[in-house]
Amino acid sequence: MFFELGALLVKVVDGEVIPIDGKTLRRSYDTGSGKSAIHMVSAWAAENRLVLGQVKTEEKSNEITAIPELLKLLEIKGCIVTIDAMGCQKKIAAQIIEQGGDYVLGLKGEVAPENRTRP
Repeated sequence: MFFELGALLVKVVDGEVIPIDGKTLRRSYDTGSGKSAIHMVSAWAAENRLVLGQVKTEEKSNEITAIPELLKLLEIKGCIVTIDAMGCQKKIAAQIIEQGGDYVLGLKGEVAPENRTRP
C-alpha cells in the first residue's frame, strides 16, 4: 500500500537524486524485554521531498544487508543513488548499475585499491 501511494504522488525522473541513509529511531528500545532499538534504512526523493521506501534492519544486522533489499523495491533507472560510507560495498554498487542507476558512494579514510568500487 505504501509503495503504491508513493507511486501516485511522486514522478521520479532521469537524474533524480535518491539519497539512502539509515537512522536509529529514538526511544525505540525496550530495556525491560531486552529489545534493541529499531534501525531503519530509507530512500528519499530529493526533488519531491518524499520518502520512497523504508526497510527495517534485522536485529544484530546493519545497513549493508538492508540496502540491497530496499533497492529491490525501487525503480532507480536513470537516477543517481547516494549512500554514505556504510553502504560503500561492491555488491551494492553493482546492484545499482544492474537496475539502471548511477551512484555516488561516500568513503571514510583510506580505502585500499582492491576494495574500491568500480562499475
